[in-house]
Amino acid sequence: MAGPTTAQRGAPERADTPARPPRTGPEGRGISRRTLLILITLTAALLTAFVIWVLYGSSWLRVERVRTSGVEVLTRAEVEAVAAVPLGAPLVSVDTDAMESRLRQRLPRIDTVDVARSWPHGISLKVTERKPVLLVEKGGKFVEVDAKGVRFATVDKAPKGVPLLELAPAPSASLRRFGDDRLLREAVRVAGDLPAGVAKDTEAVRVISYDAISLRLTRDRVVTWGSGEGGPVKARVLTALMKAAPKAGHFDVSAPSAPAVSAS
Repeated sequence: MAGPTTAQRGAPERADTPARPPRTGPEGRGISRRTLLILITLTAALLTAFVIWVLYGSSWLRVERVRTSGVEVLTRAEVEAVAAVPLGAPLVSVDTDAMESRLRQRLPRIDTVDVARSWPHGISLKVTERKPVLLVEKGGKFVEVDAKGVRFATVDKAPKGVPLLELAPAPSASLRRFGDDRLLREAVRVAGDLPAGVAKDTEAVRVISYDAISLRLTRDRVVTWGSGEGGPVKARVLTALMKAAPKAGHFDVSAPSAPAVSAS
């Protein structure tokens, strides 16, 4: 009787048969999806806790110095005293907005201020001071007025090169209509439109009414400016008149299309 065939006996497995991949389920040796998620969550929590500790708990990112720039009349000591930067506090905890507001309120000479963190240990205070364009004499002292018409400081001595404002409005419909504040803004507007050479020689800006503004210059010269409207055109006309008649004492540009010059 014939023995079993080769197929019946079963052929031996070939040596190059690829091995089966290991199981990765709960009963296998791999990491389950749930375990992987737990590890990721734990790592993220530890990293977050570390970052919070670095920012708030460690000594690595604490305020150690203050840098102030842009001051001219004010001193760095004045600005930093009002800023009250909390040295030793975590840098991230400094309320820069509150500091900016406090500086503007307590130091009116400050026009703008930028408070910024300077990592890893500093706070920077970048100050822009107001510049006086007119002075109002009051009780032997001088009130400084900036280009926005803001009265921001009172000083004992008049800053050099800043004209006086002579606000002497006559009782009129113009005064009732516009008021002192509007007339002040018109004077500021005129001062801002003056040519550089004229501005340097201007000793006073006199305001009687909205459309009656004049300039008192050095060497007893007078300029009738009129209202603050058309300032750039009036400035160009005035410059041309002064070149054409350098020894004149009175210049009228209130109607720039029909200017006038006279000896006095």
